[in-house]
Amino acid sequence: MAAGGQQKSGTPISASSTSSGRLVTPFWKEKYERDARRYWDIFYKRHEEKFFKDRHYLDKEWGKYFEAQGGEKMVILEKHKDYRPDQINSFVCDITLEQLTESVQPSTVDVVTMIFMLSAVAPAKMPLVLQNVRNVLKNGGRVLFRDYAFGDLAQERLMSKGQQISENFYVRGDGTRAYYFSNEYLVDLFSTCGFTVEEICVHNKQVENRSLELVMNRNWIQATFILGSADLQGSNGQHDPNACEDKEDKLTANAPQKKNINEEIDLSEDFNNMFGTSHNLDEAQIIRIKAKGHDFKIKMLTKEYQHTCKLTGLMLWESAQFTCSLLAENPSIVAGRRVLELGCGSAGICSMVAASVAQFVVATDGDVESLDLLRENIASNLEPNLLKRILIMKLFWGDKDDLKAVRELSSDGTGFDCIIGTDVTYNPDAILPLFKTARELISSEDPEAALILCYIQRRVDEDSILTTAMAQGFRLVDKWINGIHESNGIISSWFCGNDVCSAFRNATLSILYFQV
Repeated sequence: MAAGGQQKSGTPISASSTSSGRLVTPFWKEKYERDARRYWDIFYKRHEEKFFKDRHYLDKEWGKYFEAQGGEKMVILEKHKDYRPDQINSFVCDITLEQLTESVQPSTVDVVTMIFMLSAVAPAKMPLVLQNVRNVLKNGGRVLFRDYAFGDLAQERLMSKGQQISENFYVRGDGTRAYYFSNEYLVDLFSTCGFTVEEICVHNKQVENRSLELVMNRNWIQATFILGSADLQGSNGQHDPNACEDKEDKLTANAPQKKNINEEIDLSEDFNNMFGTSHNLDEAQIIRIKAKGHDFKIKMLTKEYQHTCKLTGLMLWESAQFTCSLLAENPSIVAGRRVLELGCGSAGICSMVAASVAQFVVATDGDVESLDLLRENIASNLEPNLLKRILIMKLFWGDKDDLKAVRELSSDGTGFDCIIGTDVTYNPDAILPLFKTARELISSEDPEAALILCYIQRRVDEDSILTTAMAQGFRLVDKWINGIHESNGIISSWFCGNDVCSAFRNATLSILYFQV
């Protein structure tokens, strides 16, 4: 669900946090591997050559490796005006399955470039790729490497959306995959395959998208490897970890950050697709959500666009479906109460279930586009008599005007008896605004007023959530952690006599029940 419209970027990723994202299921993991070639074929058919910039840095960074006698360049890329098929052997190869030696003579190549290529390969197959490359390289030949680095903003966004396949390996919304390399992993990978590192560094660059008001921290790793022993390098075979610091326009992970408007960044990412409005609601899908006594047809963003869209409110998260079923099985949770849903996104299924028994419901989100689709979904699914019980409001957490407008809807401004939030705790920067907003809007007159949060365990740990809640005047009355332990209190009673849990047995879901 959209975290009250909070859109943060550049949050550092710790080494341990990459494993906290929710893994894709084994079925999808196998499917992404099995259909990897098809996903990339679709990708290139859609974007053609428009997705990538001209790679002038090949000359700028590594030009010395492409010079023939007399200083002439040895390499000309296909589609260049000087491209000549009689001088260049151009062919398509699935490097994970087909041998390069079928098209290139063994041990004849001086230089191999690997530019944002290896990251698309499953980690288990990376050694096979390097062995394939090794077969065509001369002894002493070089691999010029440039790819995604650990901690890049794209990794953060994929992790927060539950698109992790394995450690540091993620799938995008279009089915293509990306691995984010650390220096240590990359050096070890190449060393195991008979290569020696000549130089390696991580570049950091802040890229500003003013139209979207985003500052994006982009990281990429650049390295040169030599096939053969360290003796081929000279200088006792030791590489200089700071070798890149002295080169113009280069930034290492430990060097002071510089800004240079002429620095070229090709991260093989389309910023508009990553952060802009790349979705197309004209081609939205309709999904059917069934809960006890309810049957909703929800219009939502197609899976193809979901994980490249910056608006999490246009997706339907599993915790929302879980809470929807839970409310349907236990109408007493919201019956006769003034209900507020925070960050409900565009589906609104929890609010619609609540509207069938509650005194009234206010469904809120911080994103205007998500709210537009929410109105459409609610109007198409609820009977006229229930539509009178539900209001849709913009609520950007912490915004004084939004808070005032929403509070005024709660019976003379006394607050809400029940506040619900599903998957609104995934962003660490949004936790404090979330609880401040909930504290401002929860009823201070009803001792039974409750804040109920349901979420899939991701980056934000439970201790951080509880500490922030306590600081804002909330006390934890009960908690329930699916698959780990169950309480004997309020929450566990919600599961008696129904099969809600079994339908979500593969999800690591938590429920926290707070009162003031």
